[in-house]
Amino acid sequence: MVEPANPDLSIGKQCRLLSISRSSFYYTPKGETALNLALMRQIDEQFLETPFFGVRQMTWHLRNEGHLVNEKRIRRLMRLMGLMPIYQKPNTSKAAKGRKTYPYLLRGLRVDRPNQVWAADITYLPMRRGFLYLVAIMDWHTRKVLAWRISNTLEADFCVEALTEAIHKFGPPENWHQSYDCQNAP
Repeated sequence: MVEPANPDLSIGKQCRLLSISRSSFYYTPKGETALNLALMRQIDEQFLETPFFGVRQMTWHLRNEGHLVNEKRIRRLMRLMGLMPIYQKPNTSKAAKGRKTYPYLLRGLRVDRPNQVWAADITYLPMRRGFLYLVAIMDWHTRKVLAWRISNTLEADFCVEALTEAIHKFGPPENWHQSYDCQNAP
């Protein structure tokens, strides 16, 4: 884009026309230092043995090996190498074999007023040390979240609390949308 040999336009003018700084034109990227390359080799070897090591564990391991490193540096190197630790998946319930399925009764129903149809959804929120589970009760007409709860287990108590709160505030719904994934199975 910038032509240094152009006799009509100086490099500075060409850079201004392209809206880039002149220092960006002259900049040559530097590679990683020999120390960082050695660290990356060691991170790679350790990651093959312990693919669940994240930045903190890898930093701790390298410090125990005698390296003076901080989490920021290890995070940058692991990101540069494309290393993502394997972490625990959420422990959601599994569908039982032979579970009875029910017909979808809301097909063709026009939702045109509040409290006509409610739905609930459970989602998991990954945290540093495990997961939190969020349940939200929503009105299909207004798209408003009527009640919600967070729990660190996938037991039914927090779902019942959210539903009880929604019924207490808004009265019972006419219909309930039941999704048939594993957690919501009847």
